[in-house]
Amino acid sequence: METTQKADPVEPAAKIVRQTSQFKRWGRKHPFVRYGLPLISLTVFGAVGLAHLIQGSKEVTKEKEDMEWEVVETTKALSRTGPVEGAYKPKKLSLEDELKALQQKVDINNYDYKRIPRPNEK
Repeated sequence: METTQKADPVEPAAKIVRQTSQFKRWGRKHPFVRYGLPLISLTVFGAVGLAHLIQGSKEVTKEKEDMEWEVVETTKALSRTGPVEGAYKPKKLSLEDELKALQQKVDINNYDYKRIPRPNEK
């Protein structure tokens, strides 16, 4: 006669319940492992992750600056020592000329008072 043992479906569930109760008991005995270790690990891994993200952002910014510098170099507008002669000539401005031009556009002695309507007077 062959005897076949059938697995009792209640036994694995009881085993899981027993393990969870042991884990809860262990957590009560060692509160640092239950509360402190997750908090510290979250802080450390968060700092490492943020440092990694910031480093990537810095690399992208550096690449953009390098590309802009290459464009400036190819147009020969600037060299490493400053503006190149003949490539870029800014218009010379004086404050007196700008003031005279503005005074010709706007007459501050001739104006009209205009009342601004209030929101409820429409």
